[in-house]
Amino acid sequence: MYTQDPAFWRAGAISSSAVMFVVLVVLSIDSVRAIRAGGSHVPRYDVINRNIGYGFDSARNEDVPIIQGEDLLFNRHYTEAEATRLLAKGKLVIQSRACIDCHTFFGNGAYYGPDLTKAWLDPIWTAWGPMYGAKRRDQAMVDFLMHPERFPLGNRTMPNLGISEDEARAVVAYLKWMSAVDANGFPAGFLSANAR
Repeated sequence: MYTQDPAFWRAGAISSSAVMFVVLVVLSIDSVRAIRAGGSHVPRYDVINRNIGYGFDSARNEDVPIIQGEDLLFNRHYTEAEATRLLAKGKLVIQSRACIDCHTFFGNGAYYGPDLTKAWLDPIWTAWGPMYGAKRRDQAMVDFLMHPERFPLGNRTMPNLGISEDEARAVVAYLKWMSAVDANGFPAGFLSANAR
């Protein structure tokens, strides 16, 4: 009987592996299209020049970023090249300070500090800004990153990581861009958790 023949099973394993490899390649190519900057879920870096909100999409039954008109970061328009360099610097600052050891980004990291996936959208910045003299969300975030000890939040105060103003601006740009990424409703309940 052919099922007793080892060649039958070997051929089946090779065929199955080959088919699965092709499926993996196709899915990888499709995923890369969706997740690279300018793809269907990840905006171009110059989105930092736009107003970024968050709302419920009833057709998808999840929360999604809402990107609307102009809302310049630090009252400046960034070209695509300038925004790319600024976000690369922000990412390096986040990596060099090991922010992921306390914070979460897109579900990865620790839960000691707040999840930063949608940090730009957190209403705390519009509440803190006027209390500490910042008129805009971006400046409030920069002030916080440079001097976190001045902004106590609960029992866990972020340590001062020696972030310069240029580095803080780059991190804020990165956080604004990250808030524009369509993460398929992640973090779940962000809108209801931050409704104050």
